[in-house]
Amino acid sequence: MSAALPFRLPPPATGRVDLLIIAGEHSGDEHAARMVRELRARQPGLTVAALGGPQLAAAGAQLLHDLTASSVVGLVEVLKNYSFFRALFEETLRWIGEHRPRAVCFVDYPGLNLRLAAALRERGLSVKGGGQIKALYYISPQIWAWKPGRRFAMARDLDALAVIFPFEVKCYADTPLPVGFVGHPFMAPGHAAPVSWDPAGPVLLLPGSRRQAVARIAPVLFAGFRALGERDGVVLYPDDDILAVLRAANPPPRVRLEKTGAAVAAAAVLTSSGTMSMHCALAGIPGAIAYRAHPLTYLLGRWLVKVPYLGIANLLLDEPMYPEFIQGAATPAALAVEMRTALHDPARRERTAAQAVRLRAMLSVPASGTAADWLVGHIT
Repeated sequence: MSAALPFRLPPPATGRVDLLIIAGEHSGDEHAARMVRELRARQPGLTVAALGGPQLAAAGAQLLHDLTASSVVGLVEVLKNYSFFRALFEETLRWIGEHRPRAVCFVDYPGLNLRLAAALRERGLSVKGGGQIKALYYISPQIWAWKPGRRFAMARDLDALAVIFPFEVKCYADTPLPVGFVGHPFMAPGHAAPVSWDPAGPVLLLPGSRRQAVARIAPVLFAGFRALGERDGVVLYPDDDILAVLRAANPPPRVRLEKTGAAVAAAAVLTSSGTMSMHCALAGIPGAIAYRAHPLTYLLGRWLVKVPYLGIANLLLDEPMYPEFIQGAATPAALAVEMRTALHDPARRERTAAQAVRLRAMLSVPASGTAADWLVGHIT
């Protein structure tokens, strides 16, 4: 079956591999890279391979395939790319079966990763299937938002789970799966925040890091910025593919496009609900969430997802730190009004600062250690 696949993953560069990491999105690539750097500092001889992205490669992992370049979101987009993901799935299983890493650490990305974990058990490769490969998972799927029954399949297929939100430990209390809170990666020692609050800074516009999502959200953010009619704007993008999408969305003249890397100070933010929104919340930057999905994806999401907020900071605080403007509610006029409040209302800025303090305390690394501590405990 594998011989018919359109590509092959390369063998381990050293002839053996201790740990395979699978991280399918830019955020997972970032979090896994931080964990690998800490892990390799402790155990320099550890060999790590990855299906991930450039940050994992820079951290010292052998990058087998840039999975972040293939990241998609939403049911419709996944169906369009089904043949690719099926081929990748089978080739990944072939590679694991041939090269037998000591452990596989799945990082977020549950659509692919939970299926791989189940297949490793079914094929007798993982510990839960009678094999020797440990199946570990870092960053829980959002079972508290939808498909909570996945926790039982995870307990069947995985050896351990590390979560980044403290309330998630209780979500698995009725399963035998060992679950530990390791702190949020943005609160890890040495983490350099990519954003900070500066009342004299520009408005930060963050449409996300995936092509389909950016193509839908960037025009909404740009329209809201135009209606605001003041300040300069900055858009952060992860790579040249997203830069092309942003340029096609016709950014306003006062908006500059900057590649993610150097820290940015901003007075307010208009963001999608992704990873960067948490960065902004922890930094105490006032703002709002704007989001648009494919209409079918949105309708299915409303039916399946049972949470009061889209933004994770809002969920953690149980209040709208970032007011949410979803689908048709994300009008230029509404976003401009919200931005003026974020920029000019002292009470709003003080409330945001206090909420950021609460978030940082909630998500700090616990005394039991970091994600790398957790991983070391399961592979040594």
